[in-house]
Amino acid sequence: VQLQASGGGSVQPGDSLRLSCVGSGRALSDYRVSWFRQAPGKERQFVAAIRGGGGSIAYADSGKGRFTMSRDRAKNTVFPQMNSLKPEDTAVYYCAATFSVDLRSENAYLSWGQGTQVTVSS
Repeated sequence: VQLQASGGGSVQPGDSLRLSCVGSGRALSDYRVSWFRQAPGKERQFVAAIRGGGGSIAYADSGKGRFTMSRDRAKNTVFPQMNSLKPEDTAVYYCAATFSVDLRSENAYLSWGQGTQVTVSS
């Protein structure tokens, strides 16, 4: 499956943003789909994941209570809804697809999107 991430932008603290990860070549519902992010000068870190059936299965502590994952099967798309954004959420966000249950390991992922920049600043 090929992944295309989009929806990033520049927002103010407290704002919301919804990213998109569109799949092509295969149904995204066949995979667990996760989002990672990489801030300048830092390692890429796991953010959240959604199971093939559509239910969210994992969130990093940084996103709990603020980020919600959803899936639109007809559009072959996964959406993370990010609310109450903070400056520390500033990063390039990547979506990735896996069959593995080891969601926090980057090596478990078969396909990655190209990344979309999210900047949170007043």
